[in-house]
Amino acid sequence: MEKTYDNDEMEIDLVEILYALKKRVLIIVAALLAGALIAGAYTKLLITPLYSATSTVLVISKETTLTSIADLQFGSQLTKDYSMLITSRSVLEEVIDNLGLDMGYGALKGNVSINNPDETRILQITVTNPDPELAKELADELAAVSSEYIGDKMEVVPPKIIEKAEVPTSQASPSLSRNVMLGALAGLVLPAGVVTLMTIMDDSLRSEDDIERYLKIPTLASIPDRKDYISGKSEKKSKRKRKRRKHK
Repeated sequence: MEKTYDNDEMEIDLVEILYALKKRVLIIVAALLAGALIAGAYTKLLITPLYSATSTVLVISKETTLTSIADLQFGSQLTKDYSMLITSRSVLEEVIDNLGLDMGYGALKGNVSINNPDETRILQITVTNPDPELAKELADELAAVSSEYIGDKMEVVPPKIIEKAEVPTSQASPSLSRNVMLGALAGLVLPAGVVTLMTIMDDSLRSEDDIERYLKIPTLASIPDRKDYISGKSEKKSKRKRKRRKHK
């Protein structure tokens, strides 16, 4: 027999869902642990770690020290132009040639990011690479080449390199802890969602309460399950035998 619902609306019984989740809690916990382990193993074994190195340059608008507000504003505007020039094809190709690398400028450009902290004339040139030492070399060379290129093409005082990159000691990506947490979350949500969906879609009637709730009719009588009847009958026989033994 199937459940019927008034006004074609499905009533979701949270208690029933919680009971179904509790009944399968071992499966859900196992899926959670499996998700965490798979994500951790995938991160460690199959994803290449990347390292980031950063060189810092200062944008100036003339040879004298910047003291006026106009000079400061002009220097801030130049950072936008310099950010574009640093990742230009001419600069990247020269960096590749100087270091004797076997890669296209497009591949290098995808691993370069330029950051300009707010209200400053500072540019942070960051290069990401699987080799930490190469990441440092690329960042330093990119800062040197772009500084010379900008000074030549824009006929201005070249940006000053104020801090060279250091060899990174810790990887920038991927994050093992983050991926493990995401794997555990996926392992938790997936089976819990399946159990919840199965519980909601299950329209079978299991008890007198279900009949009254969904069919809106009272229960006059109920027939016990045959297995329960047999087990109950066997239990009664065993009790009678124990009583007879006591009387004897």
